[in-house]
Amino acid sequence: MADDSLFEFLHMEIVSHIFNEQQSSKGEAACISLLEAMGFRVGQGLIERLTRDTPSFKDELDIMKFICKDFWTKVFRRQVDNLRTNHQGTYVLQDNKFSLLSQFSGGKQYLDQAPKYLAFSCGVVRGALSNLGLESVVTAEVSIMPSCKFQVVIQKL
Repeated sequence: MADDSLFEFLHMEIVSHIFNEQQSSKGEAACISLLEAMGFRVGQGLIERLTRDTPSFKDELDIMKFICKDFWTKVFRRQVDNLRTNHQGTYVLQDNKFSLLSQFSGGKQYLDQAPKYLAFSCGVVRGALSNLGLESVVTAEVSIMPSCKFQVVIQKL
C-alpha cells in the first residue's frame, strides 16, 4: 500500500514540477508532450520486463487483453474495468477508479486539470504497445473523477 502512495505522490510532483518550470516558457501542450514522452519510455521498459517469460501474442486483441489484465495490474494495481473494440483497430479501456486520479475529489471542478495528470499514463500505454510492435495513438477522457477512458487507436502501416 505504501508503494502505491509513493508512486502517486511522485507522479503528482513530476507533473507539478514540469508545469511550474516549463509552462511559462513552452506552454501547456509542450508540458503534456514531455510527460507523455516520459511515460512512453517507462512503458517500453516495463513491458520488456513483464513479457520476458511470456509466449508471443497471437494478434492485436490478444495484446490488448494482456495490457488490460496483466500490464494494468502491475502498473496501476487493478485490471481495467471494461475493454471495448470496434475490431478495426480502436480500443476503449475504461477504469472506473483510476489510481492517478483518485486523489482528486469526485465531481467536475478538477476536470480541466485531468489531461496533465493523464499524459504520463497515455505515454506508458503507448510505449508498452510500441515495444510489442503496435504503433498507436493513446488519448484519455474523463467525465467524472476518478473514472477514466483511454482510447487506443492502432496505426495501420
